[in-house]
Amino acid sequence: MYCVCKQHVELAIDKFVDEYEDAPDIVSLMTTKFTDWEAPATCDMCDDIAEYLVV
Repeated sequence: MYCVCKQHVELAIDKFVDEYEDAPDIVSLMTTKFTDWEAPATCDMCDDIAEYLVV
């Protein structure tokens, strides 16, 4: 699972496919809220705002 900015979505998809050998789901963190989990504020790969969850 990766929380990433728009710039790093493709890299996160590539890493996910390499690790799990399956296509990920991509969820917008701007429009989706979770009750039991709070998304990190910043991208896993830089300090920009995390906009997408690649899972």
